[in-house]
Amino acid sequence: MDRRSLLATSFAAGLLALFPQGAMGQDSGRFVDLGPVSSAVLAPTKVVIWLPPGYDSSRERYGVVYMHDGQNLFDPKRSNFNKVWAADKSALRLIAAKKTKPFIIVGIDQPGVDRGRQYFPKPMLDFVSPSVRQKLQKQSNDLPVISDEYLTFIVTELKPRIDAEFRTKAGRKHTAIAGSSMGGLISLYAITRYPHIFGHAGAVSTHLPLGDPNWSAEERNDILAGWRRYVKEKLGKPAGRRIWFDHGTETLDAFYQPYQENLDAALVANGWNKGRDFSSKVYVGTPHEENAWAARLDDVFGWMLQRW
Repeated sequence: MDRRSLLATSFAAGLLALFPQGAMGQDSGRFVDLGPVSSAVLAPTKVVIWLPPGYDSSRERYGVVYMHDGQNLFDPKRSNFNKVWAADKSALRLIAAKKTKPFIIVGIDQPGVDRGRQYFPKPMLDFVSPSVRQKLQKQSNDLPVISDEYLTFIVTELKPRIDAEFRTKAGRKHTAIAGSSMGGLISLYAITRYPHIFGHAGAVSTHLPLGDPNWSAEERNDILAGWRRYVKEKLGKPAGRRIWFDHGTETLDAFYQPYQENLDAALVANGWNKGRDFSSKVYVGTPHEENAWAARLDDVFGWMLQRW
């Protein structure tokens, strides 16, 4: 190596030593693994946080998006299906394009076999017929629904810790919650049960049929009526809240259209303005899986967080 090359190499090494990771090139943010977070109401739950570019070099405060199924958000090696939402990559694109301000993502792992009963919106058990309720409970092996406990964990244990340990904007205007399928259900339930905590919800490919979608016509009508009651009696008026809904048209998503149209009509009847208070998109030709959700996550984040 000649003297000029040696000096260049030494200079580059000096810069790497002086500047934090990402400062010389593309800053992709960084991850913080909280490991299994203990809880008084749930089994320990693994939580991984993504901090946006510039977090470590600024004193800014950031809005937060809480996301379910944390295994499937960032790292394919942790994914249940070897594919992910690539939520950090979506955030990077939107931030770089100045379509949203930088924000923090909190990925909360799902509990495996207990996922269904942890993400099920508990009030819906009271809004369906006894026969439908019995079938739904059998799908969870007759174990109790624990969605209230899960939301208690997020609201009273996890969020206070995140707000204490990281520079967040803790108010509901800058707090969102999002997920897909059953994760869409629990996101809708979160903004219903805690309207003072969550100002925005992302309900992607929301599993509005609640269980096995092969219901009879009578059972389906029963669930549709249950959702109308849910909106009227539980969700209420928008009161500044905003919800993103969407679905595809293939695989499991092929069942969702009548349920989403029913929910949209119930929202409008209850004072929700489509476009302002809620969005409801159909992605024709897309299936029920992570790659499809990753492909439209820019749309989801962009709409939900446009006022941040």
